[in-house]
Amino acid sequence: MRLRNKPWAQYKMDDNPQIVVPDPENWKGKWNELFNNDHPICIEVGTGKGQFITEMAKRHESANFIGIERQKSIVVSAIDKIKESGQKNARMMNVNAMDLIHYFDAGEVHRIYLNFSDPWPKNRHEKRRLTYESFLKAYEKVLIPGGEIHLKTDNQELFEYSLHSFSKYGMILNNMSLDLHQSEFEGNVMTEYEEKFSAMGNRIYRCEAVYRTK
Repeated sequence: MRLRNKPWAQYKMDDNPQIVVPDPENWKGKWNELFNNDHPICIEVGTGKGQFITEMAKRHESANFIGIERQKSIVVSAIDKIKESGQKNARMMNVNAMDLIHYFDAGEVHRIYLNFSDPWPKNRHEKRRLTYESFLKAYEKVLIPGGEIHLKTDNQELFEYSLHSFSKYGMILNNMSLDLHQSEFEGNVMTEYEEKFSAMGNRIYRCEAVYRTK
């Protein structure tokens, strides 16, 4: 689906530096200073309109949440949700996830959420999938030892690919579900896509992948 262009999006981001962090590379290794606390930092790669990260910030005020979204036209919706919530422990970054190591220091992140990522189904686009090996290496660099990736998707092919990619990388798989909404998993926070796809009758797949400590 093609996004509607919003030429004013950059201006809105510039007007909300308390939510969309300007020059985020300057905070590498110092994110706890920005939040003015020493709470764990969790990031969501591909935040969409911000429903997940806003609700997580509400439920877990003893953690800091940073959403990464490269589409300016989507970031502006997340700005509104975070602002309306009044949460001070949620921020946004308008950057590309491929450059993650330029924004976070080693061991600075406690958990990474991958929610309904683009499946990039064509084989020639494999390297763009957020669970491809190069991304897993970047995540490992910024996560604490034994850090976790929490994955949710309605795309069975991406889920199977991700399980294989996690296993090939030597990660430990926990809390796997082939039909999340029919499982006994508690505390699930739905994204906009999750609400849409589950209403259509689509299964939601979920797992947690943990890096092995050396």
